[in-house]
Amino acid sequence: MQEELKQLEQKSQLRSLHETTILENGWILRDGKKMLNLASNDYLGLSERFNKTNVTELIEEEEPISSSLRFGSTASRLIVGNDPIYREFETQFASFKGTEDCLVFSSGYMANVGVISSIIGRKDVVFSDRLNHASIIDGIILSRAENKRYRHRDVEHLEYLLKKVDLNQKKLIVTDSIFSMDGSVAPLKQLVELKNKYGAMLMVDEAHSGGIYGMKGQGLVHALGLTDEVDILMGTFSKAYGCYGAYIAGDSILIQYLMNKARSFIFTTALPPINIAAIKQNWCRVKSENWRQKLLLEKSAWFKQQLQSRGFNIGESESQIIPLIVGDNKKTMEFSTLLQEKGVAAVAIRPPTVPEDTARIRFTIMSSHQDEDLKKVIEYIDEVGECLKVKK
Repeated sequence: MQEELKQLEQKSQLRSLHETTILENGWILRDGKKMLNLASNDYLGLSERFNKTNVTELIEEEEPISSSLRFGSTASRLIVGNDPIYREFETQFASFKGTEDCLVFSSGYMANVGVISSIIGRKDVVFSDRLNHASIIDGIILSRAENKRYRHRDVEHLEYLLKKVDLNQKKLIVTDSIFSMDGSVAPLKQLVELKNKYGAMLMVDEAHSGGIYGMKGQGLVHALGLTDEVDILMGTFSKAYGCYGAYIAGDSILIQYLMNKARSFIFTTALPPINIAAIKQNWCRVKSENWRQKLLLEKSAWFKQQLQSRGFNIGESESQIIPLIVGDNKKTMEFSTLLQEKGVAAVAIRPPTVPEDTARIRFTIMSSHQDEDLKKVIEYIDEVGECLKVKK
């Protein structure tokens, strides 16, 4: 282990933990230093409100749903962990997503791993975008299905692979809606066409589009009018919703099947009821305060334009996730360190999280960021980029 850690350090791939406290308006304390947070997934700034929300008030607001919003559920939902607040929320959220039913999981990782490994097996085939999240990849590995990876967003390559598979074989196409390290958007309409043409199931991970796209934040699939065409909708409450947990939405047969087959649902303690109450509160804010989404997308577009106009490579970003691609691991770490010295939380993303020679700073915009703060960040990035000669 020690030898492997040394090798990671030599390749500038060694990771470590940093103490972080969330403040307000997009600021954090990182290792005791105040920094503008451009590294989290708190896109709508909703996690900030729980720093000053009185827990007693939260419980009192949810009193009609559950008489005791506890901090521990004590068991899996199939044993005695299924507080009434769960089913109440899942029914409401399914209606919001436009599906028959919904099932809450403890995390996005557990949702993807549990769902994929339960709905396909050894004799089946899964088609996965090369840049899909690690949780999707791990779910495929656990399923033991044949894994065919198609080039990023390349529907022609996907169709080529689909043509080579027996028409009667069970097939699953799985993709992120917005790719977490690139900010690019999946070609969902074309994927639906291929799914129908070749008799496959389609699963879309909306972790980074849920709460942001759609009139009330239903997600990118809903915004494109494709809800009825996607078999499995997955999303998280840990990003735009500012809480913790995940969900699978689909028809009632799918949800009943997962209750009986998804090991990451069956064999884990349920989320605390107080957590579900917090999710519900922030979900209501997302639906009623769509000015947050509008601000986020406006600020993101401005930030991308500023980086591009200064000659930085932001790849194919079309969202609030904006990579500044540096390439070299060591130089990326230097870029990150210099920005943090200037008070900008800009975290370096290196292989194996991203492909070799594409190390980057992953910027994520929040609706709560102040315009004057973002302008200063652009100036800092420009200064560091000139110093390190990191431009196209």
